[in-house]
Amino acid sequence: MQQRNLGQQGLTVSALGYGAMGISLAYGPSDKEEGAATIRRAHELGVTFFDTAELYGQGENERIVGTALAPVRDEVVIATKFGFDFTGTREGGVDSRPEHIREVVDNSLRHLGVDVIDVLYQHRVDPSVPIEDVAGTVKEFVEAGKVRYFGLSEAGANTIRRAHAVHPVSVLQTEYSLFEREVESLFPVLRELGIGFVPYSPLGRGFLTGQAKPGAEYDATDMRAWDARFQPGNYEKNVAATDQLADLAATKGATVAQLALAWLLAQGDDIVPIPGTRDPKRLAENVAAADLALDDTDLKRIADILPTGGFGARYPEEHLPTWD
Repeated sequence: MQQRNLGQQGLTVSALGYGAMGISLAYGPSDKEEGAATIRRAHELGVTFFDTAELYGQGENERIVGTALAPVRDEVVIATKFGFDFTGTREGGVDSRPEHIREVVDNSLRHLGVDVIDVLYQHRVDPSVPIEDVAGTVKEFVEAGKVRYFGLSEAGANTIRRAHAVHPVSVLQTEYSLFEREVESLFPVLRELGIGFVPYSPLGRGFLTGQAKPGAEYDATDMRAWDARFQPGNYEKNVAATDQLADLAATKGATVAQLALAWLLAQGDDIVPIPGTRDPKRLAENVAAADLALDDTDLKRIADILPTGGFGARYPEEHLPTWD
């Protein structure tokens, strides 16, 4: 698979990565052995960038990722994240105090079974901890050889600049897809500072696979059961847009998911989406999107179908990430 540089700090990965969250969280019942097999297959297909987090099962997902990739550890880049509170004592449910970061990093190294974390993200900004303190703590781990690259997730321009002034931020991760465009406002800052970008949920929580169902038809443990984009009113509009995208994709011998991923790749050479799946067939489909080229006519047609994104907020208002 084609390789891409995520920013200007030397982080090079496959053009498409793999997001492992769904193996342990948010998309209904799952099987960890099936998940591990899918991770190994992703590597066989050329994926070298794998994304996990402490949040995804409080270490369970990290253990699955680490075990699956152990035989090829030197061939892959593993990213994980810190920043949530599981004690119920921290306002907003986040915790990026330096002492907590140190605890999480030690746990993540153990769960992953590695000596160094390739990319360490702050999962969500903690308004009670100055970002300078967060960046300084990660810098200590970089200098100690326990972390290679520093990343932020769902952070705004001011936070990014302040963190970058303490230690270079290599990559920002935020939701981005044909359905969700808000983060485009940050692209000028990222490119000014030489920071790469990793879109999560690049297929609109699976809506852009063309297999979406109304929210009421999903398992209660599946976030799509309450995701606004899958609810009456928004659902029908999003289906109509997806059907139009599927028609365009068919003219190129592609699926709507491949079109959606190719569109993301066309937004810049510094962008690496991380679609997740537990289905080996779907995995192969996603990987093939790296070879799908879109011309100006294709991009204009996509813009005509979804000029500003999909219908429905990506999180309930009380859970929307706050940027600065």
